[in-house]
Amino acid sequence: MFFNSQRIPELEGLNFAERMQVMRTAADRLSVPKKFVLNILKLVILFVFFLMMAQANDWRIIPYAIALIVVYPAVTRPVTYWLCRPLLPVVRKEVEDEAAKQP
Repeated sequence: MFFNSQRIPELEGLNFAERMQVMRTAADRLSVPKKFVLNILKLVILFVFFLMMAQANDWRIIPYAIALIVVYPAVTRPVTYWLCRPLLPVVRKEVEDEAAKQP
């Protein structure tokens, strides 16, 4: 599992903006079932934390908010990378070809 796009071998040698462009394009091209699974995972995480926040009183909501800020990307980012990884070589080549065509 990759927690950082710099560690993904298919994206090696790209700067941050290029890696994010490749990842966004690959995420857009995910199949409907994969997008559905990813979005359900995101929804479950948000639902659980917001449910806990709704039950908390006063300042006790703060730890749940901080946990949500930490847990949400820590779980969803590696899953997104894992789902997009098979598409990365093709998308990277297309993005590099487009960049080469521009002056």
